[in-house]
Amino acid sequence: MKKIITSIMLLLIISQQVWAAPSKVHEYQLRNGLRVLVKEDHRAPIIVSQIWYKVGSAYEPAGITGISHALEHMMFKGTKKHGPGEFSRIVAANGGQENAMTSKDFTCYFQKFGKDKLALSFELEADRMQNLLLLPEEFAKEINVVKEERRMRVEAKPQMVTYERFNAMAHLSHPYHHMTIGWMNDLDHMTIADLKDWYHKWYTPNNAIVIVVGDVEPKNVFKLAKKYFGELKPSKIPSLKPYYEPKALGVREMRVKLPAQLPWVIMGYRAPSVKTAKVKWEPYALDVLAAILGHGDSSRLSKVLIREKQIASTIGVDYDSFSLYDDLISIDATPTQKHSIAELKQAILGQVQQLQTTDVAQQELQRIKNQVIAEHVYARDSIFHQGMLLGTMVTLDLPWTLMNDYVDHIKRVTPAQIQAVAQKYMQPEQLTVAELIPETQAQGAH
Repeated sequence: MKKIITSIMLLLIISQQVWAAPSKVHEYQLRNGLRVLVKEDHRAPIIVSQIWYKVGSAYEPAGITGISHALEHMMFKGTKKHGPGEFSRIVAANGGQENAMTSKDFTCYFQKFGKDKLALSFELEADRMQNLLLLPEEFAKEINVVKEERRMRVEAKPQMVTYERFNAMAHLSHPYHHMTIGWMNDLDHMTIADLKDWYHKWYTPNNAIVIVVGDVEPKNVFKLAKKYFGELKPSKIPSLKPYYEPKALGVREMRVKLPAQLPWVIMGYRAPSVKTAKVKWEPYALDVLAAILGHGDSSRLSKVLIREKQIASTIGVDYDSFSLYDDLISIDATPTQKHSIAELKQAILGQVQQLQTTDVAQQELQRIKNQVIAEHVYARDSIFHQGMLLGTMVTLDLPWTLMNDYVDHIKRVTPAQIQAVAQKYMQPEQLTVAELIPETQAQGAH
């Protein structure tokens, strides 16, 4: 144990030496509302260029779920200037790498280039921000690709089907009710007119943020941004409707019966994010709590339930402190052959109760803080992840300085705060549970 702690401390000291004086973020805004953030990192002659749109699956009304992700696919299918597939071909021909991602809260497109190719990146992104063709024949092909992606990533995987149902049950009228991929029925009935409407609503310079990290000079980046994005016309951005999530009235439980090799359970409690928390330290205490329970082999659930009691064969904890709305702190696990899901659930709840009734020892707390801080510091060693951290903050309308303040917030978390958030948010009436019951096992129970 001492060797592990010493190693973590040594790595943390090294990383903090690298990041003790992080380079400044330079910010600029064009007249059309486009924000530009630049962070210098001159360690290598490369740049990462990202463009973030404040739209994701949480913005989608019923009937067109999955449309943000479908539009992400179509963004590579041609503009008036560059035909279908040309975007990726041009990037590759210039030695670059490109990709995109859609989440609940944002859609992000990014390229990694040599430092002399930033103008090319801007020209391509500015072109497809307002000149996308959205050809019906390309949509007909690409929507089938999206549906096959759903079949492979969700419907072919019993745990993912269970998670999707769990997520919908946990978020009754919440913007996170559906997954980013969308419901298959909505994909089946999606039209090119739906995509065009979604594109024109959200893909506008006053709803976008350009982020550049790497071997650049901020003034040159701003000059190029003005050249390529400056003439694009802004448009009125729709206002998000307020939502109301009904108060939990007791444990919500579901049993999903599917052909599966192993049983599985996922348990979740609603919890605030940095964006939504009324008590500002709570999300950071929840970050530490999640790490205490389930981050790494030395976490409590892994140590007690897997190695000591051998009740679980796998176990994990998930919580995202940076999201647009309240979300879940969730625990998922697979029982060993000698134990049932019921026994596993009780063992997990026992560990939760221990956090609610007993202060975390200072030695354990310091070790966990070191892990959480080290993960954050290492992420900032990558120019791509520096951009991701900045983009996450600004798309949530949070000050990007929170990226630099995160470590200090984690350092200030106390045992009393961990106990307080465990008592406040991990109550039985706030619990949602979904069990995956292998179909053969379910039939044998009758």
